[in-house]
Amino acid sequence: MPSIAVPSERKSAKSRLRDYLAAHEPAAITRAVWEDLLQALSPVSESYLRDLLHDTGLPFEQPYAGVRQHTFEELEQSLLEIWRVYTEAQAAGDRDRARYCRRQVIAAKDRAKFLAGGARTSDGKKAQKREMAEWMMVWLENPEVFPAWVEARKRRLGQSQSDSNTNPW
Repeated sequence: MPSIAVPSERKSAKSRLRDYLAAHEPAAITRAVWEDLLQALSPVSESYLRDLLHDTGLPFEQPYAGVRQHTFEELEQSLLEIWRVYTEAQAAGDRDRARYCRRQVIAAKDRAKFLAGGARTSDGKKAQKREMAEWMMVWLENPEVFPAWVEARKRRLGQSQSDSNTNPW
């Protein structure tokens, strides 16, 4: 019995995102837009959706932008932004939003640790990702201390870099 191929009418998440953005024209990725997109593009992972949205160039509200960790500057900026949202959520009693902030940092920390252990990862990149994971551990252990800690850590790292005149990663 011959099989009859039925063309799939299901569009890709990328295509559905394009359609959504054309129809709604959001100025930024806000909480409402993020939640709407997750529902409209279901099933889609948050990390994949975030990657697709970063490619659009639209500005993101935190914590939906996630933790960026290509550079230490990006890492610091995104952790401080998430810290602000986390602090506001705590003060407002919005436990779900505070937990969401923590989940973003936990996922980024896990990603950094994964990359630090990769067999194909260079020694320099491994050291960088281990240091980044440490930053996120401090954030998770005591978010209130993180802003002061990161300033002290940067001064210490800057001192050691100027002493050795090399970049450790």
